[in-house]
Amino acid sequence: MIWETLANIPVGQLTAFIAGGLVLNFAPGQDVFFASACGIQGGPRAGVLAGFGVGLGVLMHLAMATAGLGAVVAAHPEALRAIKYAGAAYLLWLAWKSWNAGPVDPSARGSVRPWNIIKRGFLSNALNPKPVLFLLAFLPQFTNPGWGPVWQQILGLGLIFALTGTLVTMGYGIVGGVAGHVIGKRLGLVNRIAAVMFAGLAIRLVAK
Repeated sequence: MIWETLANIPVGQLTAFIAGGLVLNFAPGQDVFFASACGIQGGPRAGVLAGFGVGLGVLMHLAMATAGLGAVVAAHPEALRAIKYAGAAYLLWLAWKSWNAGPVDPSARGSVRPWNIIKRGFLSNALNPKPVLFLLAFLPQFTNPGWGPVWQQILGLGLIFALTGTLVTMGYGIVGGVAGHVIGKRLGLVNRIAAVMFAGLAIRLVAK
């Protein structure tokens, strides 16, 4: 069982993994900025839902890494480029929609369609090839064949990392929602700010 395998990992090693994972979770990246942008645009609830969707995307990448599919994708640069440009195109589409959405009605910011926001979060992460490359580089450093099946260690550690990352990203989404409420009341530029953030993420994704 996965949890029995995790129990074989020395406490110091597991603690170092969780601490390192949290540092990476809190470091601003595409997922954080995406959830923050959704929070700014739709309120704290939208930020939380976006963070949850991002977490589902991480689980997809984790499943690929555990099954060995991530290594196959990583070995084919053309596949990575295709995923990267598809993700950038999706973010630019969100930016265009947000830019042309018009002024925000403060009373409507909390009335979001949960599935739409979750889907956005999932796609923003699923169409980014970097998470699967990161998982392939990060997780194996904390595994040892002597502790049990390596694939179970990767899956268990990955689930821990996905959980902490999802909670942290949700937190950023809440902060973005609160900030969006203040910005919306004072300037009425919430959708434009979200659009700029989405476009910036698209440029950042292609540029690296």
